[in-house]
Amino acid sequence: MATLLHIDSSLLPGGASSSRAVTDAFRTAWLAQHPAGKVIYRDLAADPVPHLTAAAHTAGFADPATHSPEQADAFAARVRLIEELEQADAVLIGAPMYNFTIPSTLKAWLDNVVLFNRTMGETPSAKGTPVTVVASRGGSYAPGTPREPFEYVQNYLTALLGDGLGLDVDFIVPELTMAPQNPAMAELVPLYEASRDRALQDAASKAKELADRLAT
Repeated sequence: MATLLHIDSSLLPGGASSSRAVTDAFRTAWLAQHPAGKVIYRDLAADPVPHLTAAAHTAGFADPATHSPEQADAFAARVRLIEELEQADAVLIGAPMYNFTIPSTLKAWLDNVVLFNRTMGETPSAKGTPVTVVASRGGSYAPGTPREPFEYVQNYLTALLGDGLGLDVDFIVPELTMAPQNPAMAELVPLYEASRDRALQDAASKAKELADRLAT
C-alpha cells in the first residue's frame, strides 16, 4: 500500500488557488489508482508548522541524551515531520510563487525536515523518493522571458529537494494565473487557460504513471 505525502502551501482556499486545483487533480488520480492507499496531508496555510527555533536547530546537532526539555520538545516536532517524509512513497507539494519565491510556511517545513546526517548528507534517508512540485505563478518566468532571472522557486527547490535531500524532483508549472484578474493581462488569458489545462492533465497523468510504477 503506497503512501502519498501531500503538502499544500497556498494562502488561497480550494478552487481559488491554482496550485491547490492541480495538487487536487494529482491526488484524485493517485487515489483512483490506490483506493486503499494512505495519504498524509498537511495544509501549511491552515495549520502551519513552527519556524525553526534555536532550540530545534541546536538539538539537531546534539546527543538526544543531553537535550534540555525545550530542545526535546522542539526536536520531537521536527522528527514527526521527518518521519512523514521518510514514510512516503511519493511526495506532492503545492508551491505557489509569492514575491519571486516559495511561501514562508513551506520554507518553515523545509527548514524542519532538513537534518544533517539524516535527511541530508552522504546517505539521505528519503533518497530517491519521487516528489512532484506544482509551482504555480501569476506571470511567466520561463526560459527566454523577461522575468527568467527572477525564478527562485524551481531553482531553489531543485537544489534543496534534489541536490540536498536526494529526492527525484519533477515540476508542473501552471503560469499566468493572474491573467483572469488583471486587466493589463487580458490578452494573456488564452495562454493562461492553456497552461492551466495542461497542468491539470499533467497532474492526472503523472499521478497515474507514478502510482502504476510504485505498484510494480
